[in-house]
Amino acid sequence: ATPASPASPQGEPPEQQPVVLSTHSPAALKVGTQQIIPKGLASEIKVTTKAGAQKAETSKRVLKVRSMVESPSLPLVADAEEEAEGELDSPGALRRGLRSTSYRRAVVSGVDFDSSLNLKKKNRMSQPILKAVVEDKEKFASLGRIKKKMLKGQGTFDGEENAVLYQNYKEKALDIDSDEESEPREQKSDEKVVFHYKPLRSTWSQLSVVKKNGLSEAISQEERKRQEAIFEVISSEHSYLLSLEILIRMFKNSRELSLTMTKTESHHLFSNITDVYEASKKFFTELEARHQNSIFIDDISDIVEKHSSAFDPYVKYCTNEVYQQRTLQKLLATNPAFKEALSRIEAHEDCRSLPMISFLILPMQRVTRLPLLMDTICQKTPKDSPKYENCKRALKEVSKLVRLCNEGARKMERTEMMYTINSQLEFKIKPFPLVSSSRWLVKRGELTAYVEEPGLFSKRTCKQQVYFFLFNDVLIITKKKSEESYNVTDYSLRDQLVVQQCEGEDLTSSPVKNTSTMLYSRQSSAAHLFRLTVLSNHAGERVELLLGTETQSDRARWITALGRDRDRQTTDRTTLTQVEITRTYTAKQSDELSLQVADVVLVYQKVTDGWYEGERLRDGERGWFPMECAKEITCRATLDKNMERMGRLLGLETNV
Repeated sequence: ATPASPASPQGEPPEQQPVVLSTHSPAALKVGTQQIIPKGLASEIKVTTKAGAQKAETSKRVLKVRSMVESPSLPLVADAEEEAEGELDSPGALRRGLRSTSYRRAVVSGVDFDSSLNLKKKNRMSQPILKAVVEDKEKFASLGRIKKKMLKGQGTFDGEENAVLYQNYKEKALDIDSDEESEPREQKSDEKVVFHYKPLRSTWSQLSVVKKNGLSEAISQEERKRQEAIFEVISSEHSYLLSLEILIRMFKNSRELSLTMTKTESHHLFSNITDVYEASKKFFTELEARHQNSIFIDDISDIVEKHSSAFDPYVKYCTNEVYQQRTLQKLLATNPAFKEALSRIEAHEDCRSLPMISFLILPMQRVTRLPLLMDTICQKTPKDSPKYENCKRALKEVSKLVRLCNEGARKMERTEMMYTINSQLEFKIKPFPLVSSSRWLVKRGELTAYVEEPGLFSKRTCKQQVYFFLFNDVLIITKKKSEESYNVTDYSLRDQLVVQQCEGEDLTSSPVKNTSTMLYSRQSSAAHLFRLTVLSNHAGERVELLLGTETQSDRARWITALGRDRDRQTTDRTTLTQVEITRTYTAKQSDELSLQVADVVLVYQKVTDGWYEGERLRDGERGWFPMECAKEITCRATLDKNMERMGRLLGLETNV
């Protein structure tokens, strides 16, 4: 039937135009209704709908042509299950926004299906599929075989040949808006979609057994979100375990790589990663057994609490982090044989083009994410339920584990740093023992000091370069001789320091009481100044210094470090700006903050030249980081939820 045309604005009946279908056009009639296309653009599928089966012969197959909007260089991933069971509007119809069947099949729980469904799935899975998917199966076939050997008996995740490695696994619990629907939004039929291949993972609601039994619709929305959070702990642990297996098999156990370094270097590089893997394997085995026992999991808090107290290998591994990083940097810089062997291994298909360092840092990443995952379960659990108290105990245990790992890593790094600095200092005044287990470096760096020197008729101001080593309890003032040698000229206890930013009216003031001398010369007009008063130095004298930095952020960072921000404890955190980290940042100085993607940070200071000073929500660590790594959170509900989460993770009192 010809569709009715819209009425004309004048109300006159529209002129009926004959409609010619493309298959009846002169061009189509000329070449015929059947045309030859390249075989590479199509795959064969069976018509499984009743209407289609009546129209098609039993042995005849129809060709499904790739969408022309798809990028030629990118493979297409479609969901065979929904495609086969749904209605095909036409032989060339392309269903959009669908999931990869390989992962879907892999995570189906071990539930008995009726024979007709099994037969249906068997027939469907044996059908030819798009060539791009076949290529990826071949690419990761060896990885799948190895994984089955290493993780024998894991029925839920067996056969997941293109499983997501933990480097690419994005926990939904780490998202700012984690309450969004788990089901992917359906694409409108007229939307043009370009498919980019990416290994996909399933959520709890997308498991075949959940869909088949209608569990997702049979429970409340909050309980469904809780099930999603529980399942994410299990699926992310599986992804993490798979990445650890690749690290051990491809790198640690590589004879080619081991021949290029000493046993000590190998130990510093890989530490006790095998013990970490075994601990994670036991943890995952219990989690999966709970999942296999019932697709609807009542709780996993007892498992998390039990294994968190047995995760000692993580503390040892994180403590070794400073040696690990230094060893890797040294080997890459001074050992060409190691570098070449490492490049060859990283290029292997099983490593999926990921560098070894991305595997080495995974235990540190995993241990910091566990509290966030458990907190999400806690958030979705009714507070009047016994399960809520169980979840809080588990959260407390994993948070304790994170603190132990952080303390171990910091202690080793600080001790190493103290010995290094102590060997570089030459005391020109009365020395004192620097190395102490309770002392650590807060900040170091070069500053410009403006001092007065006697002239022929009056005092004159000149500039001197000084180098500060600020520790948690003492400030050491030196003059730099070389990169590894410093002459100590003064020192003072930190509680004897008073710091003050110079305002506009202070720019012509002398650093001492004599105000007749012009301090600011044209050459130094770009400096960012602040005053430092030492109430009692090493000789018991009062000293006043006028100091300058090259940038505004440098000045803010020194003032913060020297003054210790005395109002910090009284700050109402609910009034602070919150930002989400969009790009990983690794601290380059002692007062900076290392951040992972999706971290939330409370901002205490903003400097106009591009730096924030903030507090990391997940563990309360303070430090500086560049603005370009973050975006501000503006949703009020999200801000309140983040403060509630911080209260659970750190035990802080909030006003929310």
